[in-house]
Amino acid sequence: MEMKELQEFYADMHIHIGRTESGLPVKISGAANLTFHNIAREASQRKGIDVVGIIDCHSPGVQAEIDSYLEKGEMEELEGGGIRYHNTTILLGSELEVKEPGRGPAHFLVFLPDLRSMKAFTVWLSGVMKNVQLSSQRIYVSTRKLQQEAESRGGILIPAHIFTPYKSVYGSAAERMSELLDVERLLAVELGLSADTEMASYLPELDGLTFLTDSDAHSLSKIGREYNRIRMAEPTYKEFVLALRNRDGRGVTGNYGLNPRLGKYHRTYCAACGSIVDEAELSTERCFYCGSTKIVRGVMDRIKDIADRQAPIVGAHRPSYHYQVPLEFLPGLGPKLLDKLLARFGTEMNILHRAPLEEIAETAGASIAGMIGAARGGALQVDAGGGGTYGRVRVDDRKG
Repeated sequence: MEMKELQEFYADMHIHIGRTESGLPVKISGAANLTFHNIAREASQRKGIDVVGIIDCHSPGVQAEIDSYLEKGEMEELEGGGIRYHNTTILLGSELEVKEPGRGPAHFLVFLPDLRSMKAFTVWLSGVMKNVQLSSQRIYVSTRKLQQEAESRGGILIPAHIFTPYKSVYGSAAERMSELLDVERLLAVELGLSADTEMASYLPELDGLTFLTDSDAHSLSKIGREYNRIRMAEPTYKEFVLALRNRDGRGVTGNYGLNPRLGKYHRTYCAACGSIVDEAELSTERCFYCGSTKIVRGVMDRIKDIADRQAPIVGAHRPSYHYQVPLEFLPGLGPKLLDKLLARFGTEMNILHRAPLEEIAETAGASIAGMIGAARGGALQVDAGGGGTYGRVRVDDRKG
């Protein structure tokens, strides 16, 4: 049997659908133009993302659109799982919320190999949730039952944005993932926008799991805000699962995520008045400014609260975590200038990774080229986010 050559692919595995093309709501907080087709086109033509996970494919309205594009021949189902559109493979996923008794809610991603299995999953979901048309809805079964249902259909379950203060395993539901799931059967977890590999490595129960960094995009521009570099023989569901298992040379070879300080939940803040609590006073239980006790612990603080280790131990098997700043975060790089860069270099992935900096400077100026160069080296200086507000790139102190 001929062995296929392994290649590197860029993948963003957490993208929402805002509406169907007929106007039916899917993710209420998602942009109206965030449709299945528009996501595929944006990823393929503008972003240069090879694999995207669209995580609202359990919605019957979305499935009807997929059927339509398959029938018209504009998309095709792949033998190894997934749907192909031009230069991008779409893996079919679903984000679901589970709230165990006495615990806060947590979100989970389920990926299935093909549309047929996703439709069967929808039939099951319709009996355990109130509105199967919508995204991220609560299902009234245990997390282990959801894990079992996904695996029985040839799918996988991945805990989503595991450290965020709201609706995540560690942020709101448990101090140990094993309290909710069979960790031995998990393949991967999603770190979320306010955490990186080093932060997650305080917890030994994550040592054997692959880390994913995804955008959780609620608009087209946010696709690729975080992403992964994955070594596979081809961009299919089957190869993706092999990569998560680190089998036969496959694997995640790079995580590209925001510097955690750019995440909107990095620092502890007061939910009553929105003030960020001084990082030097991490033990505070009361807001210095308004006196409220509604303190939301930042991601790093939460990790240290539940950590088994005094210092992180990053396994030798872990790929590099790159502090990748999305182009839209760069001061002075507006839509018109970005369009000029795209016209010259093709896709955002080309601009971020491949285009020579001197050629970027010819199109966008030395300042923008310098910031992109600093971003490639993880050297951009940032101000921390908190209180639901993203951090910012610090223009005056940037390096490069």
